[in-house]
Amino acid sequence: MSSSIPTPGFTPVPPVPALPPRPRRSLAGPFVLIILGVVFLMATMRVLSISRLAHLFASYWPVLLILWGVIKLLEHQRAQREGTRSPGIGAGGVFLAIMIVVFGLVASQLDRVNWSGLREQVNLDDADFPNIFGQNYSFDDHLEQNFPAGANLKVINARGAISVHAADDNKITVVVRKRVGADNQDDADKYNKETKPTITTIGGLVTLDANAEASGDHAVETDLDISLPRKVAVAITSRRGDVNVVGRDGSLEISAQHSDTSIEDVTGNVKVSQEKGSVKIEQVSGDVHVEGRVNEVSVSDVKGSVQLDGEFQESVKLARIDKSVTFKSSRTDMEFSRIDGSLDLDSDDLHAEEITGPLHLTTRSKNIRLESVSGDVRLQDDDGSVELGMRTVGNVQIDNHNGDIQLSLPEKAGFRLDARTHDGEIQSDFPELQVHNDEHEAKASGSVGNAASHIVLNNEHDGIEIRKASMATPPRPPEPPSPKAGKALPAPKEKVEPTEN
Repeated sequence: MSSSIPTPGFTPVPPVPALPPRPRRSLAGPFVLIILGVVFLMATMRVLSISRLAHLFASYWPVLLILWGVIKLLEHQRAQREGTRSPGIGAGGVFLAIMIVVFGLVASQLDRVNWSGLREQVNLDDADFPNIFGQNYSFDDHLEQNFPAGANLKVINARGAISVHAADDNKITVVVRKRVGADNQDDADKYNKETKPTITTIGGLVTLDANAEASGDHAVETDLDISLPRKVAVAITSRRGDVNVVGRDGSLEISAQHSDTSIEDVTGNVKVSQEKGSVKIEQVSGDVHVEGRVNEVSVSDVKGSVQLDGEFQESVKLARIDKSVTFKSSRTDMEFSRIDGSLDLDSDDLHAEEITGPLHLTTRSKNIRLESVSGDVRLQDDDGSVELGMRTVGNVQIDNHNGDIQLSLPEKAGFRLDARTHDGEIQSDFPELQVHNDEHEAKASGSVGNAASHIVLNNEHDGIEIRKASMATPPRPPEPPSPKAGKALPAPKEKVEPTEN
């Protein structure tokens, strides 16, 4: 019987175990990349617009994760049948999934934003971002019909310019120029048909509606050039677009947003309610009323009164207003009887010339310079200087805080004066006045001439100057307007700097 005797010094080699089959590579990542690549290829080939692509991704991005999960589930089941390990996600897959989730959530939130409303808030035109949200297509149209005798016109246009001028006949004629944002020509034609302007007549009211919002969220901008009889009263509602009206014998009422509004040659009353933009009004025989929040307002050559209510953030210009002027804002309250010259008001300064009182002005943080003023004056200012030049003297009261007061009066004016200031000095060109300048307070009083008018000046922390203004140079004629070089106030004498608080 034989037996296996191990050879001295020999160690048997254990059998090598069989290697497990290598796991298959996952198809989830390449599958998602293929889908994204196809979609972006369609965008670059203009099959899909970027706006449409963004909307699809914002709405359906979770489908990418679902497809990825289905593929991983199928791969796991196949690996179990083959007895192999299922492929993992890997660092690259985790990064891709995170990016899909992050960009998907951001896109979903952006898709809920009212971009049309936001664009209107920042006052951007379609031309500011050409071809980003589709292409722009242009269309022209023409409307014409007889205008009913004695009827009024109402114009409604959510987006687009409006121009109104007088016609030579009794018809209303509308030239339509439209810009439509769409992915392709077929969509543009569809949106154009949905937004056809209409003219309807109910009783004594004719309504012209641009129907710019009839296609929903699609960008449609419609410009209306309107010609109609001069005597027709007009009311305009415009949410975004410039408004231009020339030649009306009836009343005019405009409600606008994001507009540069221009009105000229109107025989009747004018009312403008506007948010943002500018307002320019010229040659109106009736009253003018402007309200709202706009950047610039210019009103000139008005036979009636002018009323301004609201916030005018950059400048207000007035010239040649025959009747009363009323101005009310959060910083300034002003009223006077008429203006034969001009008035320029901005955020820091108020300059006016040839104003007829009674003038009432209350403001703050403004430097005031009023020249050639007639009548009574009641003025109050904080943190700004006051220069007042009187053409004919009425009763005057000026209260100021932190700013010099300079009052110029005609040489032969008759008045009674009471003036007082803290931490400043009083200087006078009238020897009849008694001036007392102490260390912390100065006073002046007395009568000049017939003392027909009473002048009261109160100041805190700055000086008071009472000057003689020469009457040798005649007033500037109201037409045409020109710089008032000959009417400048004489240079003040050297004054002592007031003591600071």
